Amino acid sequence: MSELHSVPQPVPQPAPDPDRAPDAPASTAAAPAAEIRARALKLLSGREHSRLELARKLYRRGYPAADVDAVLDRLMAEGLLSEERLLAAYVAERLEKGFGPLRIRAELQAKGLSDAAIDPHLQLNDEQCLALMSAVDAGKFGAAPANDRQTLAKRARFLEYRGFPASLIARALELD
Repeated sequence: MSELHSVPQPVPQPAPDPDRAPDAPASTAAAPAAEIRARALKLLSGREHSRLELARKLYRRGYPAADVDAVLDRLMAEGLLSEERLLAAYVAERLEKGFGPLRIRAELQAKGLSDAAIDPHLQLNDEQCLALMSAVDAGKFGAAPANDRQTLAKRARFLEYRGFPASLIARALELD
C-alpha cells in the first residue's frame, strides 16, 4: 500500500475517569478542606441536602473521601447541614404538590435517610391522606365521578403513581 492511500492512525487518548466530573480538576488529591467546604456551602445555598447526597456530589468532583467526610462532619456540627431541616422542608413541599406518603418515603430513602428519621415527619392519618388524595384526583380529573371501569383504573393508577396506599385509593374511588 502506498503512502497516499494510508489511513491516518488516531492518537491514543488516556481513558477518562468515570468518577470524575468533566469540569473537575484533573488532580484534586491535595484539595484543601476550604475548597471542599466552599463547594458544599455552594450546593447547600441552593437547597437542603442529605449527608449522602452532598457526599455523592463531592465525590463525583474527585475530592478524597476522608476529606469530604471531615468537612461534612464539621458542617453538621455547625448546623449548616441538617437532615432534620431537609426532612421538614421536603415533606411539606411534596405534600403541597400532591404526593402521597409512599412516594415521599421512597424519595427520602433514596436520599439516604432512615425510616426512623422519616417517620416523625411523615405522619398522616387516613383522613388527611384521603383529603389530599381527593384534592389531587379532582385537580387531575375534575369533580365528576368516574362512570366506567377504564376511567376508574386510570384514576387508580395515577393515585398509585403519586404514592398513595392502595387501600385508601380503593376507599376514595369507592372500589370496595
